[in-house]
Amino acid sequence: MKFLKSWMRHGRRKKLARCVSTWSPLATAFNTRPTTRPMFDSLRERTGLFNKPELTSFEGFYTMKEQAIASTDRLIEEATSNPTRPMIEIFDELSDTLCKVADLAEFVRIAHPQSHFASAAEDACISVSGVVEKLNTHKGLYEALRDSVKNGTSGDQHLAELFLFDFEQSGIQLAEERRRRVVSLNDLILQTGQRFMAGAAKPRRVPRSIVPSNVRQFFSSEGDDIIVSGVYAECGEAAAREAAYKLYLAPDQHQDNLLTTTLDARHQMASICGFQCYADRAIKASTMETSSNVRQFLDILSDNLHDRAKMDFDAMLKMKKQETPYQDRLMCWDTPYFTHKAKTQLLNVANSDFSPYFSLGGCMEGLNMLCEELYGISLKSEEMLPGESWSPDVYKLAVVHESEGLLGYIYCDLYERPGKPHQDCHFTIQGGKQLPDGSYQNPIVVVMLSLGGGHRGGPALLSAGGVDNLFHELGHALHSMLGRPPHQHVAGTRCATDLAEVPSVLMEYFASSPQVIRRFARHFQTREPMPEDMLHRLCASKYLFGASEMQLQVFYSALDQHYHGPNASFGGRTTDVLKQVQKQYYGLPYVENTAWQHRFSHLIGYGAKYYSYLISRGIAWSVWHKYFEKDPLSRSAGDKLRQGLLRYGGARPPKMLLREYLDEEITPNKLATALAEELDYHKDQLDTVFRMLDK
Repeated sequence: MKFLKSWMRHGRRKKLARCVSTWSPLATAFNTRPTTRPMFDSLRERTGLFNKPELTSFEGFYTMKEQAIASTDRLIEEATSNPTRPMIEIFDELSDTLCKVADLAEFVRIAHPQSHFASAAEDACISVSGVVEKLNTHKGLYEALRDSVKNGTSGDQHLAELFLFDFEQSGIQLAEERRRRVVSLNDLILQTGQRFMAGAAKPRRVPRSIVPSNVRQFFSSEGDDIIVSGVYAECGEAAAREAAYKLYLAPDQHQDNLLTTTLDARHQMASICGFQCYADRAIKASTMETSSNVRQFLDILSDNLHDRAKMDFDAMLKMKKQETPYQDRLMCWDTPYFTHKAKTQLLNVANSDFSPYFSLGGCMEGLNMLCEELYGISLKSEEMLPGESWSPDVYKLAVVHESEGLLGYIYCDLYERPGKPHQDCHFTIQGGKQLPDGSYQNPIVVVMLSLGGGHRGGPALLSAGGVDNLFHELGHALHSMLGRPPHQHVAGTRCATDLAEVPSVLMEYFASSPQVIRRFARHFQTREPMPEDMLHRLCASKYLFGASEMQLQVFYSALDQHYHGPNASFGGRTTDVLKQVQKQYYGLPYVENTAWQHRFSHLIGYGAKYYSYLISRGIAWSVWHKYFEKDPLSRSAGDKLRQGLLRYGGARPPKMLLREYLDEEITPNKLATALAEELDYHKDQLDTVFRMLDK
C-alpha cells in the first residue's frame, strides 16, 4: 500500500495530465461544484423555480395557490353535476392540480435558503392542506365517486377504490357524530405526533454529578450540566458507550404520555372506521394486505434469524473480551461499535482510503452507465436558466430514452449548506400523467443529499455508505422517471410503502456488486481502477454481522406492530410491552431503566409500517436473485424490470403486480425465506474473502 501511494505521489502530475480528458461530460460536471455567475446570468432570460414563470418571485406562490383553488372548485362542480367523462379522470386532475402546488411548496419550505420564499411556500402548504381537508369531508364529492363505482362509470376500478379508501379514512361514510369524532382524533394524532417527534430528537441534559467522572470528558457540558446528544454508538470507550446509552434513553414521562395518547387515538379512530386495529387500517392496499400477514412474516423471519444472529453476537462478545477481559456480557450499546470495528479490520485500510475512488462525478458516471445498460436511458447534465434553482450549487439532469426521448428531470441538491436539513431523501415535484391531448406530463423530482467538498480543492468524495445512499435515492428518482401510468395519483413512488422502497433497495445491490463497481470506481486524480483486493473487501464488508442487524430491524418492526395491533391500549405501559417484545424477538437483553421507544420517532412517521423496509428488501432480493445476480448489467432483465414493475407505479395492486413479475405467489413465508437466503449468500461471499486473506 505504501509503495502504491508513493508511486501515485511521484507520478501524479504526468498521470493527471494524460487522464483528465477521460472523464465524461457528466462526470466533469458533477466533479465541479456549480457557482453563481452574476455577469453572465444578467444577460440571459430569467425564469422561476423549476422553470415555472409564476415563481420568479415568492409572491408567485399566492398566484399558484389561488389558481389551484379556482380549478378545484370547477372540478368539484363537474364531478357533482352529471359528468360526461369517467369520474377517475376528474379526480386525478383534482389530485394533480393540488399536488403540483403542495408538493412543490413542501420542498421549497424545507430547502429554500431564503426565508421569504420558505415562508410563502409554507403559507401555500397550509392553504392547500385546508382545501384537501375540506375535500376529504365533502359528502357530495364522496357520493359522486361511490355512485360512479356502483354504476360502472368510474373508469379505472383500482384507482377509484384507492380514492374511496382515502375518503373513508376520514370517516366520511359514518354518521355525523362518529365522523366528527374521527376528525377530532385525526387532529389530536397530528398534534401529539409532532410534539413526540420534536422531543425524540432533543438532547438530554443531566447534572454533572450523576455522570461517572471517568467518562465526563466524552460529553459536552453547559455550566453544571452534561449534555448527552446521542448513544455514542461508535465510541471506543466502553464505559462512555454504556453511560450515553443509559442517560440518553432514560424514561421520559412527557414522551410516554404523548406516545400513549397517539397510540390510543389511532386505535380509537381505526375502531370507529371498522378496523380491528390501526395496523390493519395502515396496511390495507399494501403488498402484505393485513397486519396478520405482517406478524406472520416477522415471526417466521425471527425464527430463521435466531441461530444466525447468535453467531454474530458470539463473535462480537469474543471481540469485547479481547478489549475488556473483565466484561463477559454483550450489551445493546456494544453492537454498533464492534460492527464498525469488524468492518474496519476487514477493509484493512481507513474508510477514507476508499473515498478517492468514489468522486461524485465518477459515481454519476457509474449511474449513467447502469441506466444505459439496463434501460437505454442517459442522464444528461443541463444548464439551468437564472432563477430556475433555489441554490447555485444544484445540478439538473435530463433523463432521455434512446427511442422515447425525454422522460423527465431530476434536480440534484447534493451539497450541505446552512439551514438545509441533514438528510438524504427524494421529493416528487410533479408526477407523471397522461394529458387529454395524448402527450405525457413528464415527472420532475429532486434528490437531496448533504455532501461536503466539491470546491476548488477537488470534487466531493463519497464514503462507501455515501455511494449506497446516492444509489438508493436515485433508485426512487428512476422509479418516477421510468413509470408511465396514465394517472399521476399513482405515478412512480406514489404506491404502497412496502413496494415504493423496492427499486431503491434494489439499487443498493447494484452498488454492492463487484461487476458494477468495477465499471466506475476509479481514482479521481489518476483514473486508476480500485484494486481488486480493495473492491472485494468493500463489497463483503457491507454485509458483516448482517443477521444481527436484521434481527434488530425485526424487533423494531414487531414493536411497531404490537403498539398498533389488536391489543393496543396500554395506559402508560409502553415499556412493559417493549420488554416483552425484546425478549421474544431480539438476542440481547433489555437494559433496565431505559425506554428507547421514547426516541423512536418512526413510530409517528411510519406508524404500523416500519416493517416495510424488510418486506421491500425481501422483494428486492428476490428480484436480484432471479434476474440480475448472474448478469447485473443485462438489458433484457432491465427491460423486464421496467415493463413488468417500474412502469406501473401504484396503478395496479402490488401483490398482483409482483406475482406476475416474479412469476410466484408473494407470501410471508416466501419473503422471510428470501431474506434468510440473502444472509446465507452474503456469508458465503464473506467466507470467500476471508479465505483469500488467509492465503
